[in-house]
Amino acid sequence: MSGFSKVTLVGAGPGDPELITLKGVKALESADVVLYDALVDPELLKYAPEALHIPVGKRAGKSSVSQDTINHLIVQYAKEMGHVVRLKGGDSFVFGRGFEEKTYAEKHGLQVDVVLGISSIMLPGYFGVPLTCRGINQSFSVVTATTKEGSLSEEVLNAAAWSPTTLYFMGLGKLELIADAYTANGRGDLPVAIISKGSHADGDVIKGKVSDIVAIAKEKKPAAPALLVFGEGAALATNEQQLNQWWEAAKTEVA
Repeated sequence: MSGFSKVTLVGAGPGDPELITLKGVKALESADVVLYDALVDPELLKYAPEALHIPVGKRAGKSSVSQDTINHLIVQYAKEMGHVVRLKGGDSFVFGRGFEEKTYAEKHGLQVDVVLGISSIMLPGYFGVPLTCRGINQSFSVVTATTKEGSLSEEVLNAAAWSPTTLYFMGLGKLELIADAYTANGRGDLPVAIISKGSHADGDVIKGKVSDIVAIAKEKKPAAPALLVFGEGAALATNEQQLNQWWEAAKTEVA
């Protein structure tokens, strides 16, 4: 047991266990308890062989541990056993409720350290999909497609109308509704990529356009978790014709 009670929020990265930071590994090595998410590769637990390992993952449509319970467990184990590492997929502060957990623990008198993780926002690049690309777009937006009410949020509707490139977290179950919103704005030809299972060894990407991505998804059945990318860059990685067109335009601009 550690000499004092503390909590460390560690971002584990988007799947591949080698993408955790060195600082995250050091935190695990000093942990007495590890509370870990369902999206965390179990291989990372090897860095905390003597610690108590407690799964507290939350997955859509499956039995899961409530956030209130997780908050309580963090405080309870820190006070009883010492150093608690809260190991979360991606980064704790990007759709990860890290701020809630940090605030709750601090209100109970605990020191809380934060170790940043590689967010799933970076996953498109893992598959060769640029989020920004000279001559195509200079910005992108990030939106969660999941709301308490179950309907599309204003952020989704706004992105469907104007955003050059948008990443949708937790949007696989609402793919058809999102595609419909883009179609309603005359953007049926916009390229789309669905990145499935992140940077895990069995991760994959499927591509299409707004007009056909729903049919493609029904055929190929991408697995959750999935990240949706709506934007011109989604076509570049595998479309040789579009890539060549972009490259020729880029060379002309440089010249």
